[in-house]
Amino acid sequence: MNVVVVESPAKAKTINKYLGSGYTVLASFGHVRDLPAKDGSVLPDDDFAMSWEVDAASSKRLGDIVKALKDSDGLILATDPDREGEAISWHVLEVLRQKKAIGTKPVKRVVFNAITKSAVLEAMANPRDIDMPLVDAYLARRALDYLFGFTLSPVLWRKLPGARSAGRVQSVALRLVADRESEIERFVREEYWNIAALLKTPRNDGFEARLVTFDGKKLGKLDIKNGEQAGEMRAMLEGAAFKAASVEAKPTKRNPGPPFTTSTLQQAASGQLGFSATRTMQIAQRLYEGMDLGGETAGLITYMRTDGVQMAPEAVEAARQTIGKVFGDKYVPDKPRFYSTKAKNAQEAHEAVRPTDFNRHPKDVHQFLDADQAKLYELIWKRAIASQMQSADIERTTVEIEAQNGSRQAQLRATGSVVKFDGFLGAYTDHREEEDVDEDGGRLPEIRAGEALAREKINATQHSTEPPPRYSEATLIKKMEEIGIGRPSTYTAILKTLVDREYVVVEKRKLIPETKGRLLTAFLESFFKRYVEFDFTAGLEEKLDEISDGKLKWKDVLRDFWTDFFGSVDGIKELRVTNVLDALNDQLGPLVFPPREDGGDPRVCQLCGTGTLSLKLGKYGAFVGCSNYPECKFTRQLGGSEASSENGNGGDEPKVLGKDPYTNEDVTVRGGRFGPYVQRGEGKEAKRASLPKGWTIESTDHEKALALLSLPRDVGQHPESTKMISAGIGRYGPYLSHDGTYANLESAEDVFSIGLNRAVTVLAEKLAKGPGRGRSTPAALKELGEHPDGGPITVRDGKYGPYVNWAKVNATLPKGKDPATVTVEEALLLITEKAGVKGGKKAPARKAAATKKPAAKKPAAKKAAPKKAS
Repeated sequence: MNVVVVESPAKAKTINKYLGSGYTVLASFGHVRDLPAKDGSVLPDDDFAMSWEVDAASSKRLGDIVKALKDSDGLILATDPDREGEAISWHVLEVLRQKKAIGTKPVKRVVFNAITKSAVLEAMANPRDIDMPLVDAYLARRALDYLFGFTLSPVLWRKLPGARSAGRVQSVALRLVADRESEIERFVREEYWNIAALLKTPRNDGFEARLVTFDGKKLGKLDIKNGEQAGEMRAMLEGAAFKAASVEAKPTKRNPGPPFTTSTLQQAASGQLGFSATRTMQIAQRLYEGMDLGGETAGLITYMRTDGVQMAPEAVEAARQTIGKVFGDKYVPDKPRFYSTKAKNAQEAHEAVRPTDFNRHPKDVHQFLDADQAKLYELIWKRAIASQMQSADIERTTVEIEAQNGSRQAQLRATGSVVKFDGFLGAYTDHREEEDVDEDGGRLPEIRAGEALAREKINATQHSTEPPPRYSEATLIKKMEEIGIGRPSTYTAILKTLVDREYVVVEKRKLIPETKGRLLTAFLESFFKRYVEFDFTAGLEEKLDEISDGKLKWKDVLRDFWTDFFGSVDGIKELRVTNVLDALNDQLGPLVFPPREDGGDPRVCQLCGTGTLSLKLGKYGAFVGCSNYPECKFTRQLGGSEASSENGNGGDEPKVLGKDPYTNEDVTVRGGRFGPYVQRGEGKEAKRASLPKGWTIESTDHEKALALLSLPRDVGQHPESTKMISAGIGRYGPYLSHDGTYANLESAEDVFSIGLNRAVTVLAEKLAKGPGRGRSTPAALKELGEHPDGGPITVRDGKYGPYVNWAKVNATLPKGKDPATVTVEEALLLITEKAGVKGGKKAPARKAAATKKPAAKKPAAKKAAPKKAS
């Protein structure tokens, strides 16, 4: 009997059916150990030694593997076929060796790109050893991310209150979002006009032509700048005679695109299905790991984390056969199509995302899938099939038209396109391709060169240029892929980190940088510019790929990075907060000092009239204040206008949205020091509710305000307990509540829209994960030693800032105190005061010294951070 280790229980269940009784398939549930979120987990001065920690859940699963190995013939590691999968296998093997559970038993590594019986059995017949260059690349990435976050984050604590942490790739992705917001703020709209003529042929067929040349001058998009200019041109055309000067029809071909990569799958699922990147990968994971197809269990798609665009030869042949059966022989090209990637650093060894069996038509498997799974499978099947289909034949027609009015001349142009043979478009049309067809125009009527055309109407339409659009999840992933940062396995994790740390908010599927995210980006660009440059980050990614190819040594890459990075961090330790604020004032001018309605200087305090407004950093983050403080107490939320200020200049006036239908009290929306909120009534009895993340004063109407004030909302009675399920928004965000069980919801909108069936499912999933009450105890940032009465003393990061912890006593650090410099004596004093013990014992000098020794050996540069950086 052999023990097989995979990542997930779903994958284990599927593979176990293929292998039979001679194998025991167990799941590791992902990574079994990680770097502890505390100081000293990576030691640059000790040749980058790394300390790993196994959590309680993983310890139990490893125990199950050890137990199974006792009566086994060998171990087979069958984790995913990428860098992370290789690392999981390595971690499992290392722990088992430490436990002396392997002995002389053979250890094999197998990989398969699809979870089908044939693919799994073929992999079992062709085992290999663990690919150590891939593991080295993982170790280098993990160490780089740790050193970046845990070295830079303490600097942020001291210099930029409110910033939680910085990440090596996360910070660059955040810069993309913040830079786009700055572009939008700086954008100045330009007016321009378009002129089009509605014309008719002698056969009375109508069509539209656009003005392209006037009085011999070729017109660009923005060349008609105002209504007066447009009116002159329109008047000339209204008195002109029109003639078709030339008619040209050109046959063209449109070729299909390659099958999906991770990035293009996420983009298409976003554009066509409205799925977030996270949702897309969750569904794809399920389709990959195996579905019950009426007695048969099989994976429906190949591995979904890939940047390769090619398919295996046997898959190409299967696709061609299916095309012939489903669409007809004329849709099968003479030769198979082969694709190569244009993305930087593509791991060509991985296939594109495709169906494992092209004969499984979407309509045949629809009954075994839920609605979202069926939609995504159909999208993947159609794109992969289309990639091997015949090109579409399209005829594009261009008609050049002359307009003559006395001595004045103008040229107009009409374009149209006709699909003569749909080819691959019969299977798959990208939403962007549809937009391209619309721009070409539809079919034109028969128009003959030299014939006169009748004028029906001349239209002059006003337009204005638009700022660049905000990134969506899909377009940000596309941009990250283009510039070479991140990899298929990290895209969704990067996005999730930005949202979880409240650096970015997703509103109407667009990514909007929060104030703290823009502050962090401005700080890093001002003082750590090199480390948020796209080329630098992409260069590191290339080095990691070279490590995985065996071309570079991973510790050499770490040494090169650490030497320069440590010097940069050390160089700003003495930087004063005033220097930071000056830099942020300059870089974030439009955000910090928006234009005043009266046209005055936005940096002059409108309350006192003599003070200068500047960015200030407080306990709860950044705000705008007056230089005449404390005489002038003007403050304003960062990014707010003068009308949203809080201090006596009319800025705190509530906005009345309407009346409460039951109490007849005014319902208002207001701006407060801790954020905007809605209120019903006045005085102490007034009910208030903070606006959820992503909601703004401007977007909050009467209906939304009433909904907020009515929370919690009764969803319905649970079918088993008959007790009420409630939905609300609490301290930690939107949630469901039922009989003492709380489950988080993804967004505030879910609180108002979730139905009973979905609520029951969410609660069941929460219960299946085991006991827990929402927020877990924050990981220790620093271990100071033992308390004289027993038990460890630690420094932790909480919702309201860093604190020291011993047993059940939590004592907040004094304002401005760097958590990385707290000593055990200071911690004991804070704990004693917090516990209310007068004349409490101090730690004996000998014992205190003993607890400090380990910390003294650690390199000074590696400080603790609020949370592990990604």
